Amino acid sequence: MAMARHFGVGHPTLREALKKLEAMGLVEIRHGSGVYVRRAEDALLLASRAYGGPLQKKLLLDLIEARLPIEVQAARCAATSATEAHLARMRSLLAKAADSFGDPRALSATNMAFHQEIARASGNIVLAQLLYVLRQHFQREQRSILNIYGSPQSDYEEHLGILDALEHRDEELAVSRMQAHLEGVREVINRWDPEAVPVG
Repeated sequence: MAMARHFGVGHPTLREALKKLEAMGLVEIRHGSGVYVRRAEDALLLASRAYGGPLQKKLLLDLIEARLPIEVQAARCAATSATEAHLARMRSLLAKAADSFGDPRALSATNMAFHQEIARASGNIVLAQLLYVLRQHFQREQRSILNIYGSPQSDYEEHLGILDALEHRDEELAVSRMQAHLEGVREVINRWDPEAVPVG
């Protein structure tokens, strides 16, 4: 096969690579015809975790839209289900976040761990696992969202407000603060101009 010779790899290696690209939606294999590059809007799926293409504004908005119902419901449940141990871990994570404003990578990881702890505190295994999948597969995008948001202090204060509602077992306040937090992030992304303010 000419492609195998061109890249200096064996046929089995090339076949495996093409299968992965096809699963990611990036190529279409037409037997007897060839391999065709695809450019579909929905090609960036969970299976494409290793895909290093340019950051897409729509993907960031889709990510927040996916997180909203999961995390609002998690906050609702956590207001009544969180144990003192859960709340202590949330406080510890926010203390760590306050010390990480100068390190975007560490801050992003800590912020997402805080959101994950709320999902865990909800007592709903499915909610916790859904958020875990999003957290694991979209780490780069989460860091970019933090960069676009551009205000670690405001983000931190909103997290403190959510934790305060959970500590007071105020279900409606926890829901409204989580919803306002994520909708605020969505609004910032909506206003973002990728060409004027590129982020990695």
